[in-house]
Amino acid sequence: MGAGVDTEGEVRRITLTKPLSLEGGSDAADYRSPNLLKRILSLFKDIRPGSDLSHFKVSPQLNMPKSQLQCYGESVYCFNEDMLRKCNNGKNPIDRFVAVVAWNISTLRPLTFGIAPFNPILGETHHASAGSLNILLEQISHHPPVSALHATDEKENLEMIWCQLPKAKFYGTSVEVEVSGKRELRLANHRETYVMNSPNLMFKFLPTPAAEWSGSIRIACQDTGLEAELRCKGLSFFGFGGNARSIKGKILDSFSSKPLYEINGQWDRTVTVKSIESGKVEIIYNAKDNIWRLKTPTVQDLRSVLPSESAVVWSEVSQGIMSNDWEAAKRAKRVLEDKQREFAREMASRGETWAPKFFTYSHTKEGEWECTPIQKSVPPAPIVVPK
Repeated sequence: MGAGVDTEGEVRRITLTKPLSLEGGSDAADYRSPNLLKRILSLFKDIRPGSDLSHFKVSPQLNMPKSQLQCYGESVYCFNEDMLRKCNNGKNPIDRFVAVVAWNISTLRPLTFGIAPFNPILGETHHASAGSLNILLEQISHHPPVSALHATDEKENLEMIWCQLPKAKFYGTSVEVEVSGKRELRLANHRETYVMNSPNLMFKFLPTPAAEWSGSIRIACQDTGLEAELRCKGLSFFGFGGNARSIKGKILDSFSSKPLYEINGQWDRTVTVKSIESGKVEIIYNAKDNIWRLKTPTVQDLRSVLPSESAVVWSEVSQGIMSNDWEAAKRAKRVLEDKQREFAREMASRGETWAPKFFTYSHTKEGEWECTPIQKSVPPAPIVVPK
């Protein structure tokens, strides 16, 4: 935790916590309250299966001390091995595509059952840097909760744009979160754009509590005609059959529909690619090399941290959670929610419509959100990941 004084003399507190990483590298589970499963089941006792949970509120006992914006950002800037650079350095389109598949798998981080990040408030931002990679996120809508991400690396000449909208539904013995929206990775040196989606999140209550990634991932590059179809899968309902955290799929040439490679493995261990033509198998991703014991971001310049920064907005709530002072966390969260409601009322009374500071947005014919960064590149951030 840090504190600094801004230009108006106000003390600004900032709380940063360890990123989600492999077992042994994350302290998210340390903040769970006692009788967790009992608390969760009591919350859903009056909710019908199939209900939309987009307006569902949880107490701090079910929160980890960080915002969803930080979780999105950490999946991009917290790593031990620079896999984005590998994407850019591939000698040919297929090498680069395989590297993009491996990088995409690296953004899957272990989940902790029973706790979730804070739902970002409207206009909340998160700005961080890892080396020459600069990342900026903004919550461009609260209902529905839409998050936009822009990342640039001028040294590698690459750019990333995400627009994500999680939609949670209750299914009796589980909650499934569909993460709609698209992610783009642009390698300007090669004039290639890769479009991909996020898998869904599955939280199972019975018979064994679990948190898993599930569903399909599609990665496509129209410039080369290469596509990947992947599927994340966990254990069956009773815990038998299949491998936990497995990921399988194939890479194909969409122009000819010819399959080129098979993908197989577990995203929290190793993932291999097998050439269908030669039968050669090689490891393209090793989770322990990349997301084990990740370093906690630090504040390099407190004065440059925006008031809307996630680690500032949620600092008091996070401190309450980290110290197991649940009453303090509840009070801080209530104050934050009351301020948001008051802000919304004031905007409505003036007939004004709120607009994002760093993004513009539009909707497709299908009603999907599309985000466009206002700035051409993201500047270096006051929050950095130690080398």
